[in-house]
Amino acid sequence: MDHLNAPIAGVGAVVWKKNKVLLARRGHPPKAGSWSLPGGKQKLGESVQEATLREIDEEAGIRIRIVDIAAVVDLMDRDDQGQVLYHYTVVDLVAEWVAGDIRAGDDAAEVAWVHPDDFDSFGLSDDVRRVIALAASKRLPQDLEDEP
Repeated sequence: MDHLNAPIAGVGAVVWKKNKVLLARRGHPPKAGSWSLPGGKQKLGESVQEATLREIDEEAGIRIRIVDIAAVVDLMDRDDQGQVLYHYTVVDLVAEWVAGDIRAGDDAAEVAWVHPDDFDSFGLSDDVRRVIALAASKRLPQDLEDEP
């Protein structure tokens, strides 16, 4: 299946550790160098949950617990003639950190735990901010108990 004839299925996660969110700086196109949510392509035969657990481990080296679905987002870019350069349909999940110290891996150039008050300095897109806000509303009460 040619990626120019059909969207590519992807996964991402809004991973919380207390009151901070895991962000990843993209190491490869599209949008190399920009900060976003960690994630990547879903593999054939892999569930959305399995793909998310794998991608977070590969990009950040941590274990997570999936809580819910945050949002489904279509990421598209077109050239000057309107032709689609890429189209990803991404299922973003809400997750909580379980174990491990973050370290950049796979196609993440950097990873960081970031408090929402500091998002401006990371240049997050409106879509990423919207997904994080949706994820925040779906956190479980027990996951908020240790919040300052």
